[in-house]
Amino acid sequence: MTDLDVVIDGFLEALRARQYSRHSLAAYEHDLAHLTRALPDKGLMDIQPHDIRRTLASLHGQGYAPKSLGRILSAWRSLFRHLAREGVLEANPCTGIRPPKAPRRLPHALSPDDMAQLLEAPDPGPSPDPWRVRDLAMFELMYSSGLRLSELVGLAPGDADPATGEIRVTGKGRKERIVPVGRQAWEALAAWLALRPDLARDETALFVGARGQRIAPRVVQQRLKALALDRGLSQRVHPHALRHSFASHVLQSSGDLRAVQEMLGHASLSSTQIYTHLDFQHLAQVYDQAHPRAKKK
Repeated sequence: MTDLDVVIDGFLEALRARQYSRHSLAAYEHDLAHLTRALPDKGLMDIQPHDIRRTLASLHGQGYAPKSLGRILSAWRSLFRHLAREGVLEANPCTGIRPPKAPRRLPHALSPDDMAQLLEAPDPGPSPDPWRVRDLAMFELMYSSGLRLSELVGLAPGDADPATGEIRVTGKGRKERIVPVGRQAWEALAAWLALRPDLARDETALFVGARGQRIAPRVVQQRLKALALDRGLSQRVHPHALRHSFASHVLQSSGDLRAVQEMLGHASLSSTQIYTHLDFQHLAQVYDQAHPRAKKK
């Protein structure tokens, strides 16, 4: 057993003493084993930053994803930080080393046609199902105003102002913003508000569940999934996809990134810029279909 194996065993024992879970301990052991396999002949005091970089590069070459490499590096950094605290090492060889960046995943946005198919209002008939009316109001509002799921379930009836056509939203960090609401969303919301008093009891939330209490986020997710299946959409639809669709469609039509940032409640423009990639994809698709010299043979 090398001195690296010995200190890893001591580190795992220290984690057990701090009551780390069995799964966390197994994950640490698994990630630290990469280090002992890569540096079998290295003494603990001889491990340098270039050894860490070379080992990470080797794992990357074996197909490990950036996210996995980040977790592995975090385990190594924790080990050496522990050894520095114990006075075994003077410096952490992982300091300043970062794993390769993971490619940024583009948000999933539905097409305008898919959104129209999803939100097509059914004929209410003489006795409309109040929960279908509620669902349509929720999803119209999320798409109309770019709401997060948490923002939707946090709404109160007084947040909606039909006089101005706007709604007050409380976002991350308890920051409030005022966003416009489209005509179709207002009509769906008005239909729900007409039914809500008989269903909400003493609840202050705008949207309630079957027990008359604030609707749970999980219920919203389930109802949207069921609606998408009922409307014949092949892709999986989740609440955040409505927010992504809102941002993408407004940006495609207006090109006003700052306005989209304000309506989404993003603190930084960099968070909103991801939608410019979606817009470019749309433009590239139009170009490929329309330009006579862009068509593929």
